Amino acid sequence: MDASKFLSCFLLVWFLCMVCNNGIVKASHKVHPELQSMPAAMVKQLHRTGFHFQPPRHWINDPNGPMYFKGIYHLFYQYNPKGAVWGNIVWAHSVSKDLINWKPLDPAIYPSKPFDINGCWSGSATILPGEKPIILYTGIDPQNRQVQNQAVPANYSDPYLREWVKPDNNPIIVPVGGMNASAFRDPTTAWWSNGHWKLVVGSKRKHRGMAYLYRSRDFVHWVKAQHPLHSSANTGMWECPDFYPVSSSGKSGLETSVLGQKVKHVLKVSLDLTRYEYYTLGTYNPRSDRYVPDNTSVDGWSGLRYDYGNFYASKTFFDAGKNRRILWGWANESDTANNDTSKGWAGIQLIPRTVWLDTSGKQLLQWPIKELETLRGKKVQISNQQIKQGDHFEIKGITAAQADVDVTFRLSSLDTAEQFDPSWVDAQALCGQKGSTVQGGIGPFGLLTLASENLEEYTPVFFRVFKATEGHVVLMCSDARSSSLRRELYRPPFAGFVNVDLADGKLSLRSLIDHSVVESYGAGGKTCITSRVYPTLAVFQDAHLYAFNNGSETVIIENLKAWSMKSAQIS
Repeated sequence: MDASKFLSCFLLVWFLCMVCNNGIVKASHKVHPELQSMPAAMVKQLHRTGFHFQPPRHWINDPNGPMYFKGIYHLFYQYNPKGAVWGNIVWAHSVSKDLINWKPLDPAIYPSKPFDINGCWSGSATILPGEKPIILYTGIDPQNRQVQNQAVPANYSDPYLREWVKPDNNPIIVPVGGMNASAFRDPTTAWWSNGHWKLVVGSKRKHRGMAYLYRSRDFVHWVKAQHPLHSSANTGMWECPDFYPVSSSGKSGLETSVLGQKVKHVLKVSLDLTRYEYYTLGTYNPRSDRYVPDNTSVDGWSGLRYDYGNFYASKTFFDAGKNRRILWGWANESDTANNDTSKGWAGIQLIPRTVWLDTSGKQLLQWPIKELETLRGKKVQISNQQIKQGDHFEIKGITAAQADVDVTFRLSSLDTAEQFDPSWVDAQALCGQKGSTVQGGIGPFGLLTLASENLEEYTPVFFRVFKATEGHVVLMCSDARSSSLRRELYRPPFAGFVNVDLADGKLSLRSLIDHSVVESYGAGGKTCITSRVYPTLAVFQDAHLYAFNNGSETVIIENLKAWSMKSAQIS
């Protein structure tokens, strides 16, 4: 390809990626044939991750129907086998015994029938009685309607489920009665109650987000309920809905059909309007088939989020092997220029997280799966280290570009906390106003990740504590504005408030650092933030890790453990 043609294609990709919400890269559902199968330039892949899941090349998005079957974990995901942009989508398929190291198989589903000839989009997996898995997915038919289909294994005795068959009775669910056929997708894992299988399909009615409910006795013939499971005004299209139970006592996960007095339900939706995800906790009535959020949960973009950063189209599944519920999310490229074939790939699947209900009953907690610790290598540890105002000191002895850091900070006093203004309801805006270099009373303090030696580049992950009318307010930020010298990139300050009791004066932070992703967990997983970043200096052996404090109050590192991380085997 000559230079002028390559530049034209590059600029076209850049433009397509920028025409979205505030420059956030997203899957546009528009195919660009001129960008498929472009030859990849031989360049050093500075930003390819080491232990987050990525195929060798090309575009990926939503994780579809992850499941545990006969001792094997299955990850299905949206994949373009022909290029590093959205299009030609198939259900790619990889298998693992530990959720960390993966082996690719042939695609499980690809367009081949009239009911999916124009696309095989997202969906879920359900394991029916007798260990019979079945996939539900959205197909795009010749009229470009979004219809719901099913696929079954060709051989149930094969634990790897290498081949899938689409029955001729598809589609099993179609939009009827004036429903929006272009906004009707992403069927959930099904659950069983009152003699019926039930599932939800995401949609919208004008500006109202909808979780349409369907019932079936045989998993073949489905009937739409008279009312949705839940809906909410002015929230727009509900993509990738997920509906599942959580125990109100303990961390153990629950199979999707479990009901009971000590059970709450979670309804998660991905909002097409904001390109972020939100969830509510509430009560599901299996007789009326209605879900009612608790009064502490709010629908829409002022509600709770799994992750306050670059995180979308997530899916959970019940891991029967270890009795836990696993959450899997997708982080697209924030590097708009890097979505071209000079890199050859776009998007990652984030580290699987265990998810359970907080003891307060008001939010979920998340934590990286235990198996990730098998990749830990060389370890360094620091205890009782004071960080005074303006200090930053380097955490040496590990590979800072590929690391796992777990630190507990101790606050010597809360007296100097800044006064919190009740009008500060937008955490992201507040982080943008009070960044890591803006002096405060208690904080900002935390970590400078993927930092260059002289701090021309760094991604700070930090806390700031405010004094409120009742107690304290804790802000957690992951601020990408200083992450790269490439000023044309989308480099947002992501942030969330942390609902934590500071009676013991301690705040914990864990960050998974992996070349172009910083995945952080505040206060034991109460608030999680993922940032995609693209440093030019802080790469490989030139990346550094620092602890810092720009608050007037001295902060103490009570305990810091950091490990170099080995790369996962993702062939």
